[in-house]
Amino acid sequence: MSTKFDVLGIGNAIVDIISRVDDDFLIRENILKGGMTLIDEERAAHLLALAPQPVMMSGGSAANTIAGLAGFKARTAYIGKVRDDVLGADFARDIHDQGVAYHTERATEGAATARCFVMVTPDGQRSMCTYLGACQNLSEADVNDKDVAAAGIIYLEGYLWDPPAAKEAFVKASRLAHAHQRRVALSLSDAFCVERYRGEFLNLMRTGLVDIVFANDAEVKSLFQTDNLAEALAALRKERCLTIVTHGAAGSHVIAADEITSVPASAVEQVIDTTGAGDLYAAGFMLGLAQGRDHATCARLGGAAAAAIIQQIGARLPTTMREQALA
Repeated sequence: MSTKFDVLGIGNAIVDIISRVDDDFLIRENILKGGMTLIDEERAAHLLALAPQPVMMSGGSAANTIAGLAGFKARTAYIGKVRDDVLGADFARDIHDQGVAYHTERATEGAATARCFVMVTPDGQRSMCTYLGACQNLSEADVNDKDVAAAGIIYLEGYLWDPPAAKEAFVKASRLAHAHQRRVALSLSDAFCVERYRGEFLNLMRTGLVDIVFANDAEVKSLFQTDNLAEALAALRKERCLTIVTHGAAGSHVIAADEITSVPASAVEQVIDTTGAGDLYAAGFMLGLAQGRDHATCARLGGAAAAAIIQQIGARLPTTMREQALA
């Protein structure tokens, strides 16, 4: 069945505000280094006023992946909720500029557009403060049935499993996709997300509501409640999903029922900013899937995209780096 889009992403629509800071800034502002802290709207306004030389772009995990795919010339679409405010307009404009089809209606009331302050220290470590705002109000009504039916892969971020209305949108999109013989991919997002919804995520896999799962080693160990990665990988072989597990500099594994394919990481000269590494890995991997590549090639493309993104600031690859990643 022909498709209009290679991949459609559904996720938390967040404006990323990226700044280079030193450790003293983190200490002064009581920001947990290397962590992600949820903040309220007042704290978000305070940090925006202080952010040194901020670089703003459409963000959120799934949006980063979809923008990455668009940069690799894939046909993409995105569903995510913003408010009809300045940052909401910035989000829409930026994601359109990436070449992504985006039609989600902006909220006219309620919380402001979500934003994530990404503070990058000289060692390449990122520390994040996130105000979720309007993105949590995504609902079934925002799921564009026509676009879902027209996409080869529907890509969902695990953070969507937090707000009840967004969870319903998630399930609706998955069922609609399968009704049209499309594949559904899920990113587990982070180990804390897995801890909150371990049973529900396993149920999504075992009932066939998702077909492809992206995770890192910490997330997959949390999923199976083990400290032993080999045990977690063995458990994944018993599940019905195609699962991709990333390990940073150690490369990645692709787990299917009949095999585990291991692929080494791509070479990296210097780590500048780890923002978006997992998101771009998923972009490269799904690009391979859309092109009908084998699992090893998909993993190589994912690793190359991840390696390229961590050697610069932010989760958007310049044209030259896109070409190098796909070489």
